[in-house]
Amino acid sequence: MLKQWEKTERPSDAKLEERLQEARRKLQEQQLKVKEHGLPVLVLVEGWGTAGKGSLIGQIIKNIDPRFFKVASMAAPTEEEKRKPFLYRHFVKIPESGKFSFLDSGWMDEIMGERLHEKLGDEAYAHRIESVKRFERQLTDNGYLVVKLFLQVSKKEQEKRIEHLSKEKDTRWRVSRNDRWQNEHYEKCLNAFDSYLKETNLPSAPWYIIDAESKKWTELQVLEILTEGIDVALANNAMAVPILQNVFSMEKMPLLSEIPLDKTIGEDEYKKELKRLQNRLGELHNRLYRKKVPVIIAYEGWDAAGKGGNIKRITGALDPRGYEVHPIASPEPHEKARHYLWRFWTRLPKTGHIAIFDRTWYGRVMVERLEGFCSENDWKRAYNEINEFEKELHDWGSVIIKFWVQIDKDTQLERFNERQNTPQKQWKITDEDWRNREKWDQYEDAVNEMIQKTSTTYAPWHILESVDKRYARIKALKIVIEELEKVLE
Repeated sequence: MLKQWEKTERPSDAKLEERLQEARRKLQEQQLKVKEHGLPVLVLVEGWGTAGKGSLIGQIIKNIDPRFFKVASMAAPTEEEKRKPFLYRHFVKIPESGKFSFLDSGWMDEIMGERLHEKLGDEAYAHRIESVKRFERQLTDNGYLVVKLFLQVSKKEQEKRIEHLSKEKDTRWRVSRNDRWQNEHYEKCLNAFDSYLKETNLPSAPWYIIDAESKKWTELQVLEILTEGIDVALANNAMAVPILQNVFSMEKMPLLSEIPLDKTIGEDEYKKELKRLQNRLGELHNRLYRKKVPVIIAYEGWDAAGKGGNIKRITGALDPRGYEVHPIASPEPHEKARHYLWRFWTRLPKTGHIAIFDRTWYGRVMVERLEGFCSENDWKRAYNEINEFEKELHDWGSVIIKFWVQIDKDTQLERFNERQNTPQKQWKITDEDWRNREKWDQYEDAVNEMIQKTSTTYAPWHILESVDKRYARIKALKIVIEELEKVLE
């Protein structure tokens, strides 16, 4: 792609200036439409060292209200970021609806740096490429405009810029060791860049190669690509996106109605088992930290099913410095304005730590589906998007444990009434709980579909029979211990 690329003919100076003024004016007008239609715009600027990525972004943002954009310079990942999934630091930079994000280098630069310096083997590289393609497709499927620019300069031009910048004390800092290395190994870099661009050139997020040997000409090319992309994105704003077929291997799961709920445990046995299992989990938590394995425990279930008490028995065995519980409520405005998975990416644990979610990303295919908070196309796409998200976490090395806490309708009513009639427990019951109960059958259908379509072999669902809460707590502890032992022993 890059090797076959041919420069677009540069217009005359007069024509260039005329088109540049028109493109600047158009972007100034479009920013209001972007805000009005809630279009999130992500502009990824990649390219050769000294190609002028920072200068280009500086010129483009002069045409946008500062309240509507953010710029991020993606340097090498920090030690903290290295303890999160590869895509984490890029996903957290995505813009809110109606705003722009400009990335001065990003996931391509990071991958290429590791690839060119032989820190990323063929298999790991292939996994990264698949991750990037899914990431970019998920963004565009969820209404993002993703504009990917590669600034191209010749070896001779790059060498000239390095020499020019290196002459002055005030500009010498702009030339990095990597810039010089690229120029010395130009052909090797060209081949690697070419392969990457080909492999990640998606119909919904194509690459644009920019002739970057002249500042004004570079700016014009980018402005015209960006403004045209915004026009197309605004015109296609209401279009539905194809639902992708599941490609992940699945675990066969029963329907909720097929699960017997008569399992119980005696008080004495419960106390004995609780102590034994919590001691064992505490031991494993120490080993987990030493081996730097991340763990994600996700809880979903009926209102009043006993999720809180179950979580309490898990955390009672853990070092409080090594876990965090995330109670997930309705999204805050800044969360609602982004991809629905963004607020979960931002809550992922570091390696060696445990993140426990009291309600999860599965709200997309339950409450958001049934209450009309997203379109039918949105929630139908979400099954595959969630499987991809969890595959990303699994490939990172995370242990993923998903619990559905199951009770019957009569048990829920009994617990609702108890909460309603006990002053100390009244805070636990809301009008929304009663409204959700009225839709029990609809929720049950949605949960059955969710479990069938997202119980993958790498992140299967576990059903906790919780009419007897003590039984459910012991079962959860046993499952957590079993899953940790698989990776720690």
